[in-house]
Amino acid sequence: MPTYTPPLRDMRFVMHEVFKVSDEFKAIPRYAEADADTINAVLEEAGKFAAEVTFPLNAAGDVEGCKLDPATHEVTTPAGFKEAYAKFVEAGWPALSCDPEFGGQGLPLVVNQCFYEMMNSANQAWTMYPGLTHGAYAALATHGTPEQRKTYLPKMTSGEWTGTMCLTEAHCGTDLGLMRTKAQPQADGSYRITGNKIFISAGEHDMAENIVHLVLARLPDAPPGIKGISLFIVPKLLVKADGSLGERNPVFCGGLEHKMGIHGNATAQINLDGATGWMVGQPNKGMQAMFVMMNAARLGVGNQSLGLTEVAYQNALAYAKERLQMRSLSGAKAKDKPADPIIVHPDVRKMLLTAKAYAEGGRALLVFCSVLLDKSHFHPDEKVRQDSDELLSLLTPIVKAFTTDNGHIATNACLQVFGGHGYIHEWGMEQFARDNRINMIYEGTNTIQALDLLGRKVLGNNGATLKKFGKLVAQLVQEEGVNEDMAEFVNPVAYLGEQMTKFTTEIGFRGFQNPDEVGAAAVDYLRVAGHLVHGYFWARMAQVALREIAAGNTDPFYRAKLQTARFYFAKLFPETAMLMRTARAGARPLMDTDLALA
Repeated sequence: MPTYTPPLRDMRFVMHEVFKVSDEFKAIPRYAEADADTINAVLEEAGKFAAEVTFPLNAAGDVEGCKLDPATHEVTTPAGFKEAYAKFVEAGWPALSCDPEFGGQGLPLVVNQCFYEMMNSANQAWTMYPGLTHGAYAALATHGTPEQRKTYLPKMTSGEWTGTMCLTEAHCGTDLGLMRTKAQPQADGSYRITGNKIFISAGEHDMAENIVHLVLARLPDAPPGIKGISLFIVPKLLVKADGSLGERNPVFCGGLEHKMGIHGNATAQINLDGATGWMVGQPNKGMQAMFVMMNAARLGVGNQSLGLTEVAYQNALAYAKERLQMRSLSGAKAKDKPADPIIVHPDVRKMLLTAKAYAEGGRALLVFCSVLLDKSHFHPDEKVRQDSDELLSLLTPIVKAFTTDNGHIATNACLQVFGGHGYIHEWGMEQFARDNRINMIYEGTNTIQALDLLGRKVLGNNGATLKKFGKLVAQLVQEEGVNEDMAEFVNPVAYLGEQMTKFTTEIGFRGFQNPDEVGAAAVDYLRVAGHLVHGYFWARMAQVALREIAAGNTDPFYRAKLQTARFYFAKLFPETAMLMRTARAGARPLMDTDLALA
């Protein structure tokens, strides 16, 4: 059976030593009291909840899955899920970073980010039930009316009610302009919602007393395409004027998807048969409100893969230290045993270090983004808010796509460390690989993220936001450019930063002549950008480690961090050269293939 230990030491390193989040929060009045001791204490308890309450349910929940009663349309979650959720609510975990106005604890989002990383390591399927609620909460907090916020947000903050996002239909996935679900206005200001949605995570369950669906639908006079979509609140149980629950709304689960992974989460087919709903935001402006939830979900999905990368690495490392197989090529290392542990073999170490490097680099990226998100909302300086929002917009598709692609690489590498045992359910590794596979697909496939990054976030403003990230790289180079100890970490990032300008200009010029050139280059481009971002954060982490060592700190943590950084730059970062070459190969080898694909 797999095990899990919350990576609290590395979280503290990233938050307090690399990014100094408490100093950042001193400039934000609502977080001015959020010091390191408070954050650390909360996360220590959060780690216990993840490791002791939800992690033991992961493997069993995967086997049991969810069950639908076709007569009542009710879904039963795996044994223990409902009871774990009751403990989750009782302990106040849903309210961690929610607004005190609605009963929240008002802690910075970075605390919630680290908590959910641990929860995703422990049990991604379970964590999706409360996780989706945060996105729905954010959409209503931003675009809901005062009455809607008063009615729904306190119950979502407490965890008594959960939330979903209902976008996809059978005939349209990413292309939401093809949506057919209809909303008919009623005399009382409500709407009758009719249609069918699929792939709705946590769409029906027995863990909370009500489910608040946020549903995209069309008004009768809506313009065609994406510009004719509105957003509606459609609760499972209608809410009375006094806040109590009323009759069942005709929004039912018509079926559960049979999936490759995340079996413990109810991925529902939702049928709306004249369900009562209330508009969120303005008519035909539903995507603006839904994008609040979608962007939150994209960061959350990256965090899912980060969590799975971490837990897969921990178990593969433990196995590699114990599993005896063959002798080291350079001579026996465990002479008192019939064979050496497999961790002595170079390629086993490569697989382990790949997972470790992507976990620790991903953690730095997600923590950085969570601080940007807080600054974009609550920093008193308007320019800081705007700059943070722009940088977060650039990094969001990288978080979603690069982190989940890396999770795929890492979980499969860790499975490989186990050899044949990795293919067997009892060891847990094949579940981590299966669960991670959805993360590359939902909330906008990784190709969609790549098109968003290159087409909208980079070329859409002539690289202005990319240049803002480039300034961070330039600042680091200025600080450490003459430090010989930092050369092996700074020089590769500085060189790639210089190359990115020419690379981006070249792809943009080609795309201006032929848009397919952007489509052909986008996936490779995102991965190059992902390494630029990871490389920057790895250089920052190496910078801190070197300073601690120079100051006489003998904690082996810092030397381990440097060793991992050296591995990353030597074995993973050079992928960028190949990616730029394949991107420059252009669209012709892909599009001039009618005969090959006949």
